[in-house]
Parts: sequence; C-alpha cells; structure tokens
Amino acid sequence: MKRISAPSFLLYSYIATEMLAPFFASFLILYSVFFLIRLMPLLDIVLELRIGFADFVRMFCYIFPHMLLYVIPMASMTGVIIGFTRLTNEREMLVLKSSGVSLRQMLPPVLLLALAISALTGFFSVRLIPAGEIAMKQLMFQLAKEKIDKGLQARTFSEALGDLVVYVDKIDQQNQWHGVYVSDKRSRLQPIIIMAEKGQLAAEIDRMLVTVVLENGTLHNTEDNQSQVVRFQRYQMQIPLRPPTRIGGDDVTVRGRGSMTLQQLLQASEKYGADTRNGVVYLTEFYDRLVLPVGCFILSLLALPLGMQTGPGRRATGIPLGLFFFILYYVLYTFGRLLSENLMVPPLVGMWLPSALFAGLTLYVFRRVEQ
Repeated sequence: MKRISAPSFLLYSYIATEMLAPFFASFLILYSVFFLIRLMPLLDIVLELRIGFADFVRMFCYIFPHMLLYVIPMASMTGVIIGFTRLTNEREMLVLKSSGVSLRQMLPPVLLLALAISALTGFFSVRLIPAGEIAMKQLMFQLAKEKIDKGLQARTFSEALGDLVVYVDKIDQQNQWHGVYVSDKRSRLQPIIIMAEKGQLAAEIDRMLVTVVLENGTLHNTEDNQSQVVRFQRYQMQIPLRPPTRIGGDDVTVRGRGSMTLQQLLQASEKYGADTRNGVVYLTEFYDRLVLPVGCFILSLLALPLGMQTGPGRRATGIPLGLFFFILYYVLYTFGRLLSENLMVPPLVGMWLPSALFAGLTLYVFRRVEQ
C-alpha cells in the first residue's frame, strides 16, 4: 500500500463530513428534547396571555439562545465521538494508520470544527442571550398590556387591572376614557370609589408599570364609619404588571445579570466591590460568558480520543464515556460557581478550574490513545 506523508484536503473534508452528519442529527434530537421540556411551562403563559402564533414564534426565538448554550456543546461532542467510532469500527482508522497518518494529523478538522462551534457558542453567550432576555421582557410587557387593553371595553365592568374594577362609558379613537368609574380594592376591605370625567392608561416598560391617569373627578373613601370626599383635577394610580411570566422557574420580565453586557457586568462588580458577595455574583456571571465557549472547545477535542475507544468485536464505549465527562464537567462547573458566589474561592479560580482540569485530562487521554 502506498504511504502518504501528510493528509490531504480530501482527507480533511472526509473526516469533517463524518463528524458533521452525526453532529446535525444529534443537534436536532437534543434540541427537540430541550424544546419539549421548555414548552410545558411556556403553555401556561400562552394560555393566560392568549398569545397568537406570531407572538409565540417571537417568544420561541428569544429563548432559543438559552437552549443552544447547552445543546451545541453536547451535539458537538456526540458528533465527533460518533464520527470516529464509525471510522474505527469499519477499520478505516486502521487503514489510515497503516498509510502513515497519525492521530495528530487527523486533528486539524476536529480542531477547526471545535473552534467554529465554540465561537458560535461564545456569540450566543455574549451577544444573543442578553439581547434575547431584554426582548423577552419587552414582549411580555407588551402582551400583558394588550391583554389589559382588550379587557377594558366601553360600558363593561373590567377586572383586567387586578384589584381595580374599571368601568368606562366611552373610549375614543385615541384610547381616551370618558365617564370613568373605578373601584380600588388594593389592600383594603372597603374599596375607594373614584369617578372622573376623563382618563387614560399609560405604560412604563422599564419599570414594568401601567399608570391610570384620571382627570376632573371625585374620590369617595369610607373607613371606620366615616366617609370622605376629595375632589381632584388629576389623580394617578401606578399598578405593577404581574403576568404569568415564569418559564422554568425564571421570571423573564425581571432584568437580571443575564441581560447585561460584559462591560455592564464588570461595572456592576466594581460598583459593589470585587470582594463583596454582590460584586462576586456579577463577576462570576462575567466569567460564565467566557468559560462555557472554552468548555465547548475542550469537550469537542476530548471527544476525538473517546471516539476511538472501540474496535471490531469490541463494545463502543465512546458515547457513554462522552456523556459521563459532559455531565462531570457541568457538575464541576456548577460546583465551582457556587464556591465562587459564596466567597469560598476566588471567582477566577472557581470558574476556570474545571476547564483547566479538563484541558489536562484531554491532553492525557489524547497521548494515551496516540501511543
């Protein structure tokens, strides 16, 4: 058999094809599973806010990056393992080795695939996830307000504002109310009755509030057998929106660390102090955006030697080992994050130590398989 001194582009493309096919298949399967798990809590919001198909698609796109942050590394690792397992089982790996192609010479296509996927994961982590959380908050606020607007109909008693019962005699084309009756039962046994000539509803998306503004009216308050009548020219009430916006335990209307940019996270950490608990929480979120793409790159490289843990007549152990190491990495990563947030170890150490350990493990396993 003729020996070749170095792998050609044809060989690289062949190995890449062997990895990409199972990668996309694994991606579709894993994403379908994650989507079904995520869909169940989403249905509560869809039914409660009466979300249409177009808004449901928008909501789905906003939570899309969150799922990909874990689906892509797992699919990448599975694709590399299955690709090299097939090459080994069908003795193609034996032919390549006998032709003078070493394991290191097969590394470039895996390295390029790992870099591309880790870069994609980094883009989702740094850019799309914060933007998606902000857009999700705006969408939820818009849907909640639309539900209120639909509930407020002329000449109908409406409870769309929670503990406020609103009756409007007429609503003009500018959504101005005329002839307004309001029963305010917030934290009271006896409601406050408010009657006004005009009114309107204003929204503040940053504060997740809707404000009812009434003009030229009277306020009737009864308490302890005493009644009080107050005349006003302008009276306003602020009502916080509390729609059912929890998806998998997370309130998507609250802007937290996930919706902040890297620069904002560092500024928040410096504001509270890097040695304080609040400062460390923001700092760990900053490292989290960088650690996960690096972890994806390391796990993809680790999949290469794991995919060769098989052979003719031997049981393929690459996929079970890959799943074990994938879970182990995220367990160590979560444990390191908890230690960092509880000020038990420095955030730099707690967040990066699992990746450093797995980098060393990858080098060790690669050398053992190469020998």
